[in-house]
This record gives sequence, C-alpha cells and structure tokens, in this order.
Amino acid sequence: MEKSSAEDTAAAAPATDGPGTASTVPAPGPHPAPGPDRTGPRGAAAGTAGPATIETRGLSKRYRSGQLAVDALDLTVPRGSVFGFLGPNGSGKTTTIRMLMGLIEPTAGKMRVLGEPMPRAARTVLPRVGALIEGPALYGFLSGRDNLVRYDSADPTADPRTRSARVAAALDRVGLTSAAGKKARAYSLGMKQRLGLAAALLQPRELLVLDEPTNGLDPQGMREIRTLVRELADDGITVFLSSHLLDEIEQVCTHAAVMSQGRLITQGAVTELMAASRGRLAVTTPDPAEAVPVLKEHGVTDIVVRDERITGELPADAGAGAGGGRGDTPYDLADLNAALVRAGVRVRAFGTERASLEDVFVALTGEGFDVAG
Repeated sequence: MEKSSAEDTAAAAPATDGPGTASTVPAPGPHPAPGPDRTGPRGAAAGTAGPATIETRGLSKRYRSGQLAVDALDLTVPRGSVFGFLGPNGSGKTTTIRMLMGLIEPTAGKMRVLGEPMPRAARTVLPRVGALIEGPALYGFLSGRDNLVRYDSADPTADPRTRSARVAAALDRVGLTSAAGKKARAYSLGMKQRLGLAAALLQPRELLVLDEPTNGLDPQGMREIRTLVRELADDGITVFLSSHLLDEIEQVCTHAAVMSQGRLITQGAVTELMAASRGRLAVTTPDPAEAVPVLKEHGVTDIVVRDERITGELPADAGAGAGGGRGDTPYDLADLNAALVRAGVRVRAFGTERASLEDVFVALTGEGFDVAG
C-alpha cells in the first residue's frame, strides 16, 4: 500500500492514518442533493436514465519511469449502476481511480465525474463522492464512533449540533452500532472496511468509489461488504467498484469494464458481456473414450475429460441449445446428441454451461485470471 498517495485526498479530508493503515477517505463537503431514484430492485433500472456518472475519453497515465499505466481509456459508468472495474492486479485500475479522484494528474485525455470536468471541478465534485481506496485510515486507539466523530469534525460545513445523529446513522447503516464503542484496533478486517464505508457515508453521496473493498477479507467479511454494496445501490447511489475477483463482480454488479495491461478490453451490462461469450459443451457419460472421437468428428475442440464428465468448445456455428430443435445455423446440438447415441454412447447429461465472466475475460484476452484472489 502506498501511504503517501492515500494522504493526497481533498483538502478537507483528515490526513490521519492510524498505525499500519493506508487509505483514501472522502472529502467532506456541503450536503448535496440525494442520489437519483431508481425503480425496481437492484439492476432493474440501473444505468437507464440521466448522464453518465463517470466518463473518460482518451485518459492516459505514463509515469516518469516510462511505464504506461493507463492507455487511452474511454470509460462510461451509467448513473445508478453498480459498476465493476475488473482486471488483474497491475492492470491500471487504481491508477484510474486516483486520476478520477484528482489524486494524480493524467498525462493525456479528459474525464468527467458527476457531469463536471476533473480535476478542475474537484472542490464541487468531491463533496458528493465517497471513496475508500487502499483500505480505511483509522486511529486504532479510538473507538469506531470516535473515529467517525473526528472525520465529521474535519468537515467545515457539518453542523456540530447534528454530529451525533449523523455518526449514529452511519454506524447503523453499516451494521456497527453494537461495536461502536470498541477500539478500532480490535476490529476485524471486515469491520474496518465497514467503518471506512461509514466515514464515506457521513454525508449524502451520489457516487461511492471502492477500490478492492474485499481485499484480504475472509468469506464472511466478503459477504458483509457485498450485502452492504447491494443495499447502497438500492438506495440509488452509483457504486464504482474495482476488483480483481471475477466472482465478486458477477455477484454484485449490473455493469462492468475489463482492463488488461492498462487498456480497456470491453465494457457493458454484465448480462450482455456474459451473453456474448458462448458456454462450453458439457456431456456426462460412463463412456468417455467412445464419446471423444464423436465430439471431435463434429468439430468440438479443447476437449477436457474428468472422470465421466467431458467439456469442450463448440464450433462457432453452433445453433440450437441442448435438447432443442433445429437451429438457425447448419450446426445443431440435437444432431450432436443423436450422433453420440448412435455411436453407442450412454448420455446421462448433455448441454451447454452458462458462460461466466471468467469465460468472457479469457475469450477477450487469452489470459488466465485470479478468480479466488
């Protein structure tokens, strides 16, 4: 973690890292208008109305060492979406977020956050943005409640008469009311992440930026953060979430962008990205040795056999799904199933697996991906 960059937050944010921590905390500011209302449950109307919350054009960052960390990024984050910014470690995600938040200057390109040019409009934009980058900055010797009081006290526009109510509401929102009096050093990683989110939510926010929010958490902590993100999205806040965990993006996000080596590979609704990648053929049979030659004869490639389960890549012209009728193309999966039966292969299960974000990433980049972190 890079402590120096974490402390380069907007002027009103307290630069008060506790021992052993590094973070970026949102700059307090005036009470903005609430985020846009969204109809239906999470994802039902996400990203369907209004201008983009984040928009970049040709955004690039080259460091003095010559490293091109971000290369001509054209990114569009729909208002009201839960947007997953996906890529392996070192793909340019955190550098992009630092540019968006005005922490570092881009080498080239333009960017707008909440409709305003950044970093020129930082003083008006950042008070409407909550950010948690590289983990929360906490005083370990203070309680969770007192940490939030210090953050709120650093906001010159915050009314001290209502400070206790704001802190209590933020603690309740992240589920830390019962642990509010405990010293921050005694918090689990998941509790520290939630306290950092509480600090980001002391004021109404239109955009929440989270950089690897589940990094280093155990499964229970990851579930807690995911649940909280869903709840915030249901309240109409646009959530921009960077991660190298495919499963995380697939579970909580409505939209996603894929980065690789500083370049944007693709972006769009998660359902559309997954639909664009064909699932693999999966056959269960006690006769794999007899089945493989038939599958190869019908154009199935990249065949993998594990016990009685066979998977493979279908030809590009594969038509109807398993068990279906004639497809719109000459290739029909029903014919393939029939060919297996005619060859004496006992077919216990036959179909195509649902494509995952991992399939999308591999198809687009030809690279593997760290799914479990």
